[in-house]
Amino acid sequence: MVASVVLAIAMIPATARSATLTEGVAAGVPATAGSAPAAPAAAPPTAGVAPGATGGAAALPCPRAVAPKVKRSPRPTPPPSTPEHLVVGGDALATPGLVVPPNAPAPPRVTATSWLVADLDSGEVLGGCGPHEYATPASVQKLLLAATMLPRLDPDAVVTVTREDLDIAPGSSAVGLLAGGRYPVRTLWLGLLLQSGNEAANALARLGGGPDGAAGGVRAMNEEARRLGALQTRAVTPSGLDAAGQFTSAYDLALIARACFADPTFRRYALTERTRIPAQKALRGKGFEIQNENQLIYRYPGALGGKTGFTDYARHTYVGAAERDGRRLVVTLLGAEPRPLRGWEQGAALLDWGFTLPRGATVGRLVEPGELDASPSGGPDAPPSADASPAQASASAGLDDAPGAGTLVASAIGLVAIGLAVVAARRGRASSSSRPAR
Repeated sequence: MVASVVLAIAMIPATARSATLTEGVAAGVPATAGSAPAAPAAAPPTAGVAPGATGGAAALPCPRAVAPKVKRSPRPTPPPSTPEHLVVGGDALATPGLVVPPNAPAPPRVTATSWLVADLDSGEVLGGCGPHEYATPASVQKLLLAATMLPRLDPDAVVTVTREDLDIAPGSSAVGLLAGGRYPVRTLWLGLLLQSGNEAANALARLGGGPDGAAGGVRAMNEEARRLGALQTRAVTPSGLDAAGQFTSAYDLALIARACFADPTFRRYALTERTRIPAQKALRGKGFEIQNENQLIYRYPGALGGKTGFTDYARHTYVGAAERDGRRLVVTLLGAEPRPLRGWEQGAALLDWGFTLPRGATVGRLVEPGELDASPSGGPDAPPSADASPAQASASAGLDDAPGAGTLVASAIGLVAIGLAVVAARRGRASSSSRPAR
């Protein structure tokens, strides 16, 4: 009896989540163009089968623009995907392909390998391509540094830059800070966000890292990522310069960006067009001006700012936000090439697409800071338990893939209980007939 019940459980069908995504895409309708150069509208996506993160699930291919071939280093090998991480924000986000709301116009073709558009205020995810696919961040990782350290550091404090702060990869982006130079903390932030200064990143991580210096700063960044729910993000360098084991995802970047744009100080820095780096008279260093490299703030009406990034591993990465008709959207993209559109232009095209969608059109949501720590164990948005074995995680993910999985599991448990009760009753009768009464 028990064996037959177990067999019945094993035969419960499990339909993959993303197999239903074909219903969430309308025929291709070009997105309306804003002030930025518009990307060509995508043809209506068609469903195909891809070796998705959900285990062979059907996935819609992302609309891709054709980019010129470039020589680049091999992509770093990401860690294995954790099933619970892939459904943070909603089951529909667990796809390596395209996910958009029902009846939505087709998004523009971009060269980014993954992207996401979300509402900064409501947290609604409007759409994405491989939202939880691992990628390397490049300098958009500086947003995680900002989310972590802005609340910790006094912008008016004057600090000394060290030689260790200037230890960055030759040829990588730098503000031009001098070892032994004394600068207000706000100057370091502006150098970080306007010019992507890697030495400014090192200095800010060191200043906010406590007794362990920059290493403590990176540790704090990873703790902040977990608090925000960015479970696929791991920082190894404060600047985003490539390092083994350093990854993020388009979804995680949206969580991090949302935290940044909630800070008025960050918003002010991100929209600063130019600033002056003060002279260092004791070092005979002249002052000079720097400008914001994010072209979105100059060319996109309603732009709120963002961050650019590039390394040979990561290719071009981008985070940008804008406001239109009282609605604030953020776009994140990873793994892009600069032609036919540069990273910020791809971001602008996706923002245009997002603004065409009605309020409430959503495929998921951005979790709130601390929410995953407070989620009940085993909930759909909960992070994996540290005590859970890989087999348990796999079994749980398989059941969640099935529509109505809760009903099926409850029925199966009922069958097991009935079977066990029958066996126990039979054993009880046999035992009572052979034992003397007391």
